[in-house]
Amino acid sequence: MFSNTKLFRRLMSGAVCFPAPGVFDGFSARLAERTGAQILHASGGAISRAIGYSDTGLVTMTEMLGRIDEIIAACDAPVFADADTGFGNTTNAARTARCYHAAGVAGLHVEDQTFPKRCGHMSGVTIIPAQEMADKINAMKNKVGDDMLIAARTDAVSVEGLDAALHRMDLYVKAGADMAFVEGITNISEVRVIAAALPSVPLVFNQGNASSGGAINLDALAENAVRIALYPGDLQRGAGWAIQATMEAILKTNSTVSVANQMFTNAERDGLFDQD
Repeated sequence: MFSNTKLFRRLMSGAVCFPAPGVFDGFSARLAERTGAQILHASGGAISRAIGYSDTGLVTMTEMLGRIDEIIAACDAPVFADADTGFGNTTNAARTARCYHAAGVAGLHVEDQTFPKRCGHMSGVTIIPAQEMADKINAMKNKVGDDMLIAARTDAVSVEGLDAALHRMDLYVKAGADMAFVEGITNISEVRVIAAALPSVPLVFNQGNASSGGAINLDALAENAVRIALYPGDLQRGAGWAIQATMEAILKTNSTVSVANQMFTNAERDGLFDQD
């Protein structure tokens, strides 16, 4: 079960930044891995939307684990999973770490938003006291030890500014976090500041601006200690576009001939499952 954790730890200790697509079920996980992804991100936002809810903390830990179980069963790549806020207080967070660990998650990220959380790119984000978050990190790490990596995420940049976010992150690393994820960063200059402030700590970066021309070059990120670049919503947005285009073709023409050259053939689709 823990071979993927060992692989994940080795990848995080290297000098490469890995693009991690946000997957949300077994099919998207298998397709992303087959296409070349070496690390998969079980995106909380994408999973919430796949279940039918917005990314506003409406999905429970057990619902999230149900999707994560599907993802892990469908692929061999290490899974880096979204644990939101730990789904509650320190006790809830410790339970979340234990359950994610038991499911075979290689690493998770947990954030310092209030519960229930909301997507970090939405307005109205609020955060808990830094020491309360540090206590969560410590409790989670005590449950899993070195068998699962824990990335601490702070959403303080949009609320308190970058300096405050770095102060928080220093506290979280001292509490036991293996990796640092400062949300709300948009340029390489800020990444350099974070890397300088947290030497020897592997970083996580959100490429949330990937489709608007704001993605940062992976080599530049790698040079500044970023080991995972998340693309949390892009696969789902692409899937949504394809589903809508296919449905429009059905409604307009009673067939999918007009979009058939953009679709998998039955053989291509079923080929994803040849090993089963």
